[in-house]
Amino acid sequence: MRREGSPLKGVATVALKEAADHMTSARMHLMMLLVLLTAIGAVYGAIGRIQDTTAEDAYLFLKLFTVAREPLPSFATFVGFLLPLVAIALGFDAINGEYSRRTMSRLLAQPIYRDAVLFGKFLGGLLVIAIALLTLWLLMTGLGILFLGLPPSGADIVRGLAYLAATLAYGGVWLALAIAFSTVIRSPATSALAALSAWLVLTVFWGMIAPLIAGAIVPIDPLNPMTVLTQFEWQQSIARISPQTLYGEVTAMLLDPAARSVGPLFYDQLEGAVIGAPLPTAQSLLIVWPQISGLIAAMLILFTVAYVVYQRQEVRA
Repeated sequence: MRREGSPLKGVATVALKEAADHMTSARMHLMMLLVLLTAIGAVYGAIGRIQDTTAEDAYLFLKLFTVAREPLPSFATFVGFLLPLVAIALGFDAINGEYSRRTMSRLLAQPIYRDAVLFGKFLGGLLVIAIALLTLWLLMTGLGILFLGLPPSGADIVRGLAYLAATLAYGGVWLALAIAFSTVIRSPATSALAALSAWLVLTVFWGMIAPLIAGAIVPIDPLNPMTVLTQFEWQQSIARISPQTLYGEVTAMLLDPAARSVGPLFYDQLEGAVIGAPLPTAQSLLIVWPQISGLIAAMLILFTVAYVVYQRQEVRA
């Protein structure tokens, strides 16, 4: 039996309604207040550090995102740690919450397909994350101009926007993960716990697990020095399973124009290079394009899992 009309009919309506619900919820207000306070603290520390230690720098503005003053970490580190929590808070009850409130059948009684419901909920959460990130980015830009007295250059803006897009993709991965758990697990509390457990493993413990797995796959042979390099390559590949690792590499490359590689530097990468000279923005994007593609691919795979499971679920009144 063929479906009539576009399967995406009603996506915009569902997305805007979902975004409006998130923006007016107390849960979202508390999360964004936490992110805003930590971001302001990180910016305050970065501005003080820049004013104390950095006199002349062609990319002084980008240091707002990466420079930190003890005991506060940098803004980029804060975002990498807290953004998954915001995304999980937005998506852990996206589907099972409708079942718990017994509103799923009422929602699907409207002239829309299931596709529109799932797409709309995902896009609504992504829209909220995009608004929050854009607000933080503009806040950073405004505070930098106000306290440093230096407007960002064109290259700074391009790198900042690329960093903003990569951060949105990073948030989309965790939002898709939360929605996938929300689709598979019927209890909102259990799906939230599962998503937080995945975040804890991939963010905190994965850096410890990757060397153990690499050491088991490629043991170091004292008679063969190449096994050290091979084991390191395996370790780096396994570590990149975590979105946190991919996002960290993208951040380090885009916000530091002097960086030339996300891994160890080899002689052919330094041949003809001027030490300390900034890398063109296009070259930096080219180096981290596999990492950005990995984040987008992970987001699409997780959303596809949620889509397949949701399409097979039975909805009762």
